[in-house]
Amino acid sequence: MSNAVSPIDEAFGRCRAEGRAAFVAFLTAGYPSLDITPDLIRAAAEGGADIIEVGFPYSDPVADGPIIQASSQQALANGATFDAVLEAARLARSPVPLLAFTYYNPLFVRGLERSAEDLRSAGFAGAIVPDLPIESAAPLMQALTARGLTITFVVAPTTPAPRAERIARFCDGFVYVAGRTGVTGTHKGADGMLSVWISELRRLTDKPLAVGFGIANPEQASAVIEQADGFVVGSALIEACGAPEPIAAVRELCARFGMQAGTPMLRRGVQG
Repeated sequence: MSNAVSPIDEAFGRCRAEGRAAFVAFLTAGYPSLDITPDLIRAAAEGGADIIEVGFPYSDPVADGPIIQASSQQALANGATFDAVLEAARLARSPVPLLAFTYYNPLFVRGLERSAEDLRSAGFAGAIVPDLPIESAAPLMQALTARGLTITFVVAPTTPAPRAERIARFCDGFVYVAGRTGVTGTHKGADGMLSVWISELRRLTDKPLAVGFGIANPEQASAVIEQADGFVVGSALIEACGAPEPIAAVRELCARFGMQAGTPMLRRGVQG
């Protein structure tokens, strides 16, 4: 785990200082097309996202629900290779930090050192690798932290407390909290026991907690941020990407979530 202050740390720190939650937006790179991906990243930032997860399409996305899986398959068909996603992120020149949401195998095949360097060069602040157990994470963590990049892991409601505490120690920036069991986008709303789970995690770690899995609308986000430091929106934004005017749809939906989190309606000084 890195001791340096990262852009992710800064984003959560700024939100905390402003008395609001951090809004983390997820987009699948290459969906609905590669050409539009940089514009969608900027639109999400303009709408109010504090951090943007850029999903690297993968053929076997075990943590993703049907909406994100379908977007990933379409992105692969559109030619969204690892290199193409890096280029899209580079072209976006995002005004907010980017996190690479990627499965482990593409990183391993590419080479961990090369992958980490390429992510840094493309402007990423860190990575989330949902299928990587912490017991096997040391080589990737070393490659990322050597370049000032963070790594975040997921804890679920079914994770035993001792293991959750250990996972939290490995996380940089924040702890990704699954608001319920299962995959993304298959249920509407977080688990009813979320408040108990958040309280337990507060006892185990002082790192920011961002809740994902099951936040489909701003009202659900509002319920989550009464307890958590941030929230992650994925499937709802992917559905917006499928709209006839995806850039406007993503910007407008992010503005709605951003307003719920207490963010400005539209960021000033962001180049569209």
